[in-house]
Amino acid sequence: MGHQIQIEKSITTSLTSFLEVNKYSQLIVLVDENTKRYCYPLVKATLPKHTLIQIKSGEEQKHLETCMMIWQKMTDVQLDRKALLINLGGGVIGDMGGFCAATYKRGIDFIQMPTTLLSQVDASVGGKLGIDFQGLKNHIGVFQNPKAVLIATDFLQTLLYAEVRSGFAEVIKHCLIADSQMWDEIRRKDLEEQSWNELVRHSVKVKETIVEQDPTEKGLRKILNFGHTIGHAVESYFLEKPKRKLLHGEAIAIGMIAEAYLSYKRKLLSEESLMQIEEFIFSIYGKVDIQETDMETIAPLALQDKKNAGGKIQCVLLKAIGEPIIDQAISLKDIKDGLKYYQK
Repeated sequence: MGHQIQIEKSITTSLTSFLEVNKYSQLIVLVDENTKRYCYPLVKATLPKHTLIQIKSGEEQKHLETCMMIWQKMTDVQLDRKALLINLGGGVIGDMGGFCAATYKRGIDFIQMPTTLLSQVDASVGGKLGIDFQGLKNHIGVFQNPKAVLIATDFLQTLLYAEVRSGFAEVIKHCLIADSQMWDEIRRKDLEEQSWNELVRHSVKVKETIVEQDPTEKGLRKILNFGHTIGHAVESYFLEKPKRKLLHGEAIAIGMIAEAYLSYKRKLLSEESLMQIEEFIFSIYGKVDIQETDMETIAPLALQDKKNAGGKIQCVLLKAIGEPIIDQAISLKDIKDGLKYYQK
């Protein structure tokens, strides 16, 4: 993959060794108010002289205006092309900070230090960077690998329950697309009983193996989008409704049930597997109230999905747990049917 991924309990070991080997003219650390309060203290003493850039937390901040503020601060401190940006945070910081680094002066080095379960098991691995545009998820972006991904499971102790639960959706997805044996293990445990060290390593390995074979999502890498065609449309819709906002993993959980149902409807997935998937996901996430009027607006949002081709909505379906199939064309009616099944 052209970069190192290190998983340790503490960030000190991996960060110290990285900075000993790699020399930079300046260091910038990107944080939000939460990671500044809870995660930056775990890192600060290990870092040499550096500049801190703080942005507001939340997906709703992942847009061009925030990037302009980051680029302006980089410019103000006269950051040159031998500088390093350290993204200390979850998926939003990693996506947006990486995008800013990849485009500033045509690209400077950056490293990801993911602090949420979601970013540790998914967003920090694979070199996808980007921002939302006009309410559409990750609509503007690039592929660019970080210099390193330094994962410290100690950061998970700083998370609220809702954030852990959100990240767990990507763990579930990795099992459903790549490892039926691990699926059988996780579905027999409550969220509190899961082994996070083991699951972070497992998810990183699954994603790393896939991305190495298909770095720019021409084929195999598309399997990582299971649950995301409908899930991203749901997430985008609720982003516009502040009182009903969903975390990424909560939306993907909905998408996985809806897309598993479409797999069953097409006689690909067995009824037993569908029941396993929906029972486990509902036991972790409960049910979000989605009215038919909501569905009418949600479904067309999938027309903007980046996997689409020739005007057709392309989806990942399952023919068995651990056996995904890519490039399955679905209609707006299919999406509404999937959401109606979820809501039943």
